[in-house]
Amino acid sequence: MLNLFLFSHYSLNKRADLVWRHGRFLALRQERDCSVALYDLRAFFAEVWYAQEGNEILLVRGFRDPGMLAPYLEGIDLEGLLE
Repeated sequence: MLNLFLFSHYSLNKRADLVWRHGRFLALRQERDCSVALYDLRAFFAEVWYAQEGNEILLVRGFRDPGMLAPYLEGIDLEGLLE
């Protein structure tokens, strides 16, 4: 299982790769000029910030704070988490 502390210290590319390989997509939202995807990594959540203009990943960050889920609440399908 991934550890949030170690995850946070990896490079941007390594964090993105870990999210693609081990994350479970939960929701997508728009924030200014970015698409922000939320993933479940079992021990924590991760956001991937993707700039549509420039076609690049700007940020991959992990978190446990449930308050950071607020922007996603309407778009999360909780049924999928129970399977």
